[in-house]
Amino acid sequence: MKIIKSATLVNIEANEVNVEATFTKGLPSFTIVGLPSDQIKESKDRVKSALLTNEYKFPPKKITINLAPSEIKKTGTHFDLPIALLISLYEDKKIVFDDIHIFGELSLNGEIKDSNNIFPIILSLAKENKIKNVLVCNKSAKKISKIPNINIYCVKNLLEAIAFFHAEDKKIYLYKKEIFKYEKLNINGKEYYFENFYENDFIDIKGQENAKRAALIAAAGNHNILLEGSPGCGKSMLAKRLPFIMAPMSLDEILEIAKLQALDLKEPDFRPLRVSRSPHCSSTKASIVGSSNSLGEIALANAGVLFFDELPHFPTSILESLREPLEDNSLLISRANSKVKYKTKFLFIGAMNPCPCGNLLSRNKSCRCNELEIRRYKNRLSEPFLDRIDLYVIMNETNIEDKPSFNSKSLHEKVIEAFKMQILRGQDELNGKLNDKQVNKFCILDEESRDLLYKATNNFNLSFRSMNKVLKVARTIADLESSLNIKKEHILESLNYRKR
Repeated sequence: MKIIKSATLVNIEANEVNVEATFTKGLPSFTIVGLPSDQIKESKDRVKSALLTNEYKFPPKKITINLAPSEIKKTGTHFDLPIALLISLYEDKKIVFDDIHIFGELSLNGEIKDSNNIFPIILSLAKENKIKNVLVCNKSAKKISKIPNINIYCVKNLLEAIAFFHAEDKKIYLYKKEIFKYEKLNINGKEYYFENFYENDFIDIKGQENAKRAALIAAAGNHNILLEGSPGCGKSMLAKRLPFIMAPMSLDEILEIAKLQALDLKEPDFRPLRVSRSPHCSSTKASIVGSSNSLGEIALANAGVLFFDELPHFPTSILESLREPLEDNSLLISRANSKVKYKTKFLFIGAMNPCPCGNLLSRNKSCRCNELEIRRYKNRLSEPFLDRIDLYVIMNETNIEDKPSFNSKSLHEKVIEAFKMQILRGQDELNGKLNDKQVNKFCILDEESRDLLYKATNNFNLSFRSMNKVLKVARTIADLESSLNIKKEHILESLNYRKR
């Protein structure tokens, strides 16, 4: 019996799979066992065609392919190549496949293709140090070349794959890894990447200086922000520009976003740019939260931005389901036969009007809503949900005399400087995602600032969570001012962004 190593996705993580083959006497047949999906069952015809068109005889024996361990459901078309190699090389007893993982979908003529599952699988195995050498096609090799500490061998078709195992010098099949051609920082021996290209620029936003300041703080510390203002005041414009000025990304974050893109059936771009997800308020709860079998918007926004426009129009069940991801930076979905945990370290942006008609804060238009309608509209957002928002900003109505001020480049430079301070301080998370223990370690107050925070806590009835939010925002403000310690003025500005 010969064995080739491969793997399958279980939820969003990979499980190793041994592809085993036996050839016994009996009526010729070809069977795949081990809980294969329909995609894998169909591989029998692809493998047969690929072998026969390349002048390989199909063995006139009873062929049994087993995907072990058998209790795990196997999915994906990337098992084609391992199965074809086991059949084509079954007579050559000198060839062993012990130290290499093999992935690839076969076309009918033997050409090897990429599939969406290959990159997430290999990345998952590499993070657990379960993979050293991998054999894939050229297109797959280009994607996984960004993953460190693995040797990638690439072939174009089944004939080349067979020749690879007969070759004495396998280095000729080694894929040369590509280097990231982006701006980067080196802090404490670790590299962080960013772009100097701003597709959407803050220079387009006229006025709204307070909102721009809040956006700068949100980007520098990865703080959740809620924007309230009349229609057309620039809430959506600000939300679309914020991802471009966020903190630089580590290689792990870039690869994690690429993995989510692949699982979302999109081509990974490997750009050091935070992903932005903006679902419509008519989206279902399943599409936002996800399930044990499919990713929702919450999981796809990890390491990026999740933007909810017209926030009060989202169903209450969806808004309340955000409380756990916003607080714990993770989401556990439990079903009868499965449990899956998604990371949710995203920056949440909410945008809303001040009332149903939107004219409550307008100087030129009269509000058509009565007090009861306004109260009902605002009560769609519960206090526990609002308690998880770091920055609350009321945006003024636009004025013809408003002028542009800061561009995205200048704001991004400030974010990068604040980011350096956080990393050099020993943080492995940005200020907005610090847990309670880390808050006590990194958010140190002098006596004057501590007295001010205690007074504010009593006067505004701040919860323990709200007090920590104030501290984390103050820490980011201090970083933007290049201050080692949190001062009184930083606490005052942070308190100014609390919803009262």
